[in-house]
Amino acid sequence: MSEANVFEPKIVAYVCNWCTYLGADLAGTTRLEYPPNVRIIRLPCTGRIDFNLIIKGFEVGADAVLVSGCHPGDCHYTAGNYHARRRWILFRELLDTLGFDLRRIHFTWISAAEGKKWQQVITEITEQTRQLGPYTDLYADGGAKDLPVGTPVPFTTRTLAAETALREHCRNLLTEGTVKVVVGYGERGPAVVTRAEDANRLVWNNRCCSNLTTYLKRKEIKALGKPAVVVKPCDEKSLVVLEKESQIERKDIHVIGMACEGVGEPKCTFCTARTPRFADKTFGEPVGPETPVSPPPNRFEALMAMTPRERMAFWATQFDRCVKCYACRQVCPMCYCERCIVDKNRPIAIDPAPSRKGIFAWQIARAFHLAARCVGCGECSRACPAGIDLALLNIALHKAAQENFGYDAGVDPAAEPVLGAYTLQDKEDFIR
Repeated sequence: MSEANVFEPKIVAYVCNWCTYLGADLAGTTRLEYPPNVRIIRLPCTGRIDFNLIIKGFEVGADAVLVSGCHPGDCHYTAGNYHARRRWILFRELLDTLGFDLRRIHFTWISAAEGKKWQQVITEITEQTRQLGPYTDLYADGGAKDLPVGTPVPFTTRTLAAETALREHCRNLLTEGTVKVVVGYGERGPAVVTRAEDANRLVWNNRCCSNLTTYLKRKEIKALGKPAVVVKPCDEKSLVVLEKESQIERKDIHVIGMACEGVGEPKCTFCTARTPRFADKTFGEPVGPETPVSPPPNRFEALMAMTPRERMAFWATQFDRCVKCYACRQVCPMCYCERCIVDKNRPIAIDPAPSRKGIFAWQIARAFHLAARCVGCGECSRACPAGIDLALLNIALHKAAQENFGYDAGVDPAAEPVLGAYTLQDKEDFIR
């Protein structure tokens, strides 16, 4: 084979300005030779390296991406690399679930005095990538597999007494002026009740699927005065997260909990929450669903049993149905930015067109913004008009937060948020 036909990989390196960049500069000034395949992009700190940049590197044709910064304890900004390490732990799990080839994503600590290490790392990554060949699997859709479909837990109809008590309680709240508005369930979806005589519009049945805490963020609801909100056990965890993120004041909200044995949705198959724990008033006595004769298939385990290429093909096929209607964003209680990153056009961080690259970038951004924040209400999957099981991505990040940090969003109000903190013991076995 002639030298002209030898594959030469393209490598993008996002490096810390204060350590790794100076280490690379030292390698140059001391005449250390290393492959010219790397393109260096200098940023202030690894803590400022946005995950979108890693995806963007692959989008523009990189065969491998390197992220490198100061050694732990040496950060110019004290703790930027500690926070970055936590983000990388979770982000790698998300990329693995999507089917990215993790052999092409590298992380390392290189100080300003380690020009030799820079030379060695670049040489190793270049040779490894050369052996892997061009990254042609990115967004490939050949041979996509389907996931098994389980049977949802049936909804039992022991609700009449709870519904009657709910209506009476809300009628009293509005009559006495304890609250100004009740956000609950109506016959045709969420119901906003502001008059006591309209309390009979409230229902409790197998169509009460929505996570109503998302309405507490709306300016229209806030303008009405103190609200009462009806929550299921799986939904009330949203209140814990929203309060920790200073989006609501728990004392200014009257929470009405409904004991629940499942509303017949797929998400209910594995749900173990039955009674609200933080509600001001709770109605109903849950009776757990009967144990099925054969356990329902675990869709997430079936997904992770695929090879990375098969997972990439699965998601490519799924995302091809996405039209970027943003129903997943609108229905999520944790999506409360007044202007979403996908709507920004100066600069354009994510392609707004429903192209395959743009949709992958959007869904990665959506999922990672919910890392260690998603409470598993499953509304993103239920609201998707294209039937894309978006909750699988959130499940991956939820499992990663549990396994690596023992954190379950919305369960313990006193627990420190995962991405707002760090420990010196966070793992870094994937970092060179």
